[in-house]
Amino acid sequence: MTVPVVVDFWAEWCGPCKVLKPVLEKLAAEYAGRFLLAKVDSDSSPELAGHFGVRSIPTVVAIVGGQIVDGFTGAKPEGEIRAFLDRFIAPADTAPGGGADELIELARAAREAGRNDEARQLLNAASAAAPDSHEAALLLAEICIEDGVLDEAAHILGGLPGDADARIPALIARLALIRKNAGVDVAALRARVEAAPEDHALRIEYAEALAGTQDWRGALEQLLASVKQDKAWNEGAARKAMLELFNLLASDAAQQPLVREFRSKLAATLN
Repeated sequence: MTVPVVVDFWAEWCGPCKVLKPVLEKLAAEYAGRFLLAKVDSDSSPELAGHFGVRSIPTVVAIVGGQIVDGFTGAKPEGEIRAFLDRFIAPADTAPGGGADELIELARAAREAGRNDEARQLLNAASAAAPDSHEAALLLAEICIEDGVLDEAAHILGGLPGDADARIPALIARLALIRKNAGVDVAALRARVEAAPEDHALRIEYAEALAGTQDWRGALEQLLASVKQDKAWNEGAARKAMLELFNLLASDAAQQPLVREFRSKLAATLN
């Protein structure tokens, strides 16, 4: 409702779609958040394609303020697409929300609403608008990790100076934890814990596996259960593992309510 949206209806078998796609992506980056590019696989989402009256692909539809304002079918030259965009997109010096800080705030709102694809587009645009700022890159890395796009997250973090922000080591550690536990049979571990609930080492192993799937609540619940059973076991290993998870999540604003909840529960258990 606040930023124009350009929807590209495509399909894997469509040759012209493959010609049009990189042009649209290039322009989305160049326009730096003045519009959002949404890509819809017509084969996977026939109802959505039907709702927009798509009869051939590629079809591109422009939406402004929630209303369809323009569109075209077929692959077009870049110049024609620019002219199409400029009919409904404000110039860069007058466009609202064009600054990097405003784009980052829009991205945060999109993420909170569960629209991570939109958030990633906004953050890419913010990075293009302010390449020397680390904020957009850090938030983008968080979302990539959250979405399981681990190689992209690693590439983003690898391009940042390690001492530029305290959140960078935490995100790198989170990425390493997820990769370490890739392929672990979480269901089998759960069954073993249920069969041997007093086995603290096994419960901590299960908690780490849950954290590896980004089930942070599940991991903290298992560690807290171990602390409640025997807070002194192995020199407080479960408590220390909880503190490590708190540090791991410290960079992520979206996880702070969870961290505060379990810090309080841990304190109540220890006292």
